[in-house]
Amino acid sequence: MSPPLLQVNDLKKHFPVKRGLFGRKSEFVYAVDGVSFEIARGETLSLVGESGCGKSTVGRAVLRLFEITSGQVILDGQRIDDAAPGTMRQMRRRVQVVFQDPFSSLNPRMRVRDILAEPIRNFDLAKSAEDLEVRVTSLMDTVRLPREALNRRPHEFSGGQRQRIGIARALAAEPELIVCDEAVSALDVSVKAQIVNLLQDLQREFGLALLFISHDLAIVEHMTHRVAVMYLGKIVEVAPRREIFAAPRHPYTKALLSAVPLPEPGAQRNPIILKGDVPSPINPPKGCRFHTRCPFVFDRCRSEEPTLRAVGAEQWVACHLDEVPYELIPAGAGSR
Repeated sequence: MSPPLLQVNDLKKHFPVKRGLFGRKSEFVYAVDGVSFEIARGETLSLVGESGCGKSTVGRAVLRLFEITSGQVILDGQRIDDAAPGTMRQMRRRVQVVFQDPFSSLNPRMRVRDILAEPIRNFDLAKSAEDLEVRVTSLMDTVRLPREALNRRPHEFSGGQRQRIGIARALAAEPELIVCDEAVSALDVSVKAQIVNLLQDLQREFGLALLFISHDLAIVEHMTHRVAVMYLGKIVEVAPRREIFAAPRHPYTKALLSAVPLPEPGAQRNPIILKGDVPSPINPPKGCRFHTRCPFVFDRCRSEEPTLRAVGAEQWVACHLDEVPYELIPAGAGSR
């Protein structure tokens, strides 16, 4: 097997928080606390979970929009978490991003032509002015926007069209990996489908790898190859799409999927209602971080943190319950 394009090893990002008189007391938000995964060339890995679980922080760490607390981010065999500025410049060309909000991610003062030309100039990808013009117009064709719109500004476009411009800007650098940070969550349902189909077409055409960050599991099921489920800064389950949606193993994954509507008219799932709120990332629970809401919690969950372990050829889960045969689950499991 070929080596992965992106490899993330034990990634941690803790944000300091000053409290108390004159900010003397320092605490930390454990936004990402030991996350590991890989993405192969041409693969889509979806990172899913509730708001605040650390998904976007992982994406920003991969993009190196801030310095990480510890761990490794390796692109094509080369570490980028501690890369020098000169090296990082070329790494940035290879990893691009499509942001969540198409309204604020584009400079309102720039024409589309200049928005698309900027990364091409920054990375010296055009040999001449004519080549630059060819590249810019070709990008409009690629994302299915009319060429005559090149001289318009972002406010003259709809939300879906702006997101297409954002995708074209990412493609302008000729990347190998694109981080899609909730790239369709701000769009109407019909427009979401169009953007997802566009991303899939572009992935096939250019061999792109995608880190698709989303809380919309219906969209994820349609477009991903593998899914990593996050809860409170940690990955609790990783598996190919089919295994995740057909046979989830972690109680949190099961609860998330139970809330996804079925496409068949009149069909309904049996929703799993989780009690309580997500704990604070400043003071996460000991043991399994999900134990305060898990309907199957038992004593071991409250004291010992589970690690990701293989439960199938390509499925990994971090749950003590999965290590115990059903008939041997302690009698207190499920009690509070």
